[in-house]
Amino acid sequence: MFGKIRRLFVIKTPFEAYLIIYALALGAVERGSIYLTKYPGFGGKLLFLACTCAVFMAGGKILDCLKHEKRLQENPETVF
Repeated sequence: MFGKIRRLFVIKTPFEAYLIIYALALGAVERGSIYLTKYPGFGGKLLFLACTCAVFMAGGKILDCLKHEKRLQENPETVF
């Protein structure tokens, strides 16, 4: 039972990864716009940039992990 529920939260395809990255980006831009209004000037711009950079780093990691898992399925002896 819990295995079936757990499979819903596993990213299996690049399309699912891109959807998740898109949702993360929307949230980061929304949060960044709040920072721009709350902290006008250079500080708000830096916080906005930090929000968007976090999405770029997380998105890259998600896509790299998908490629790594695909490589492991094709050749299980290879660790790296």
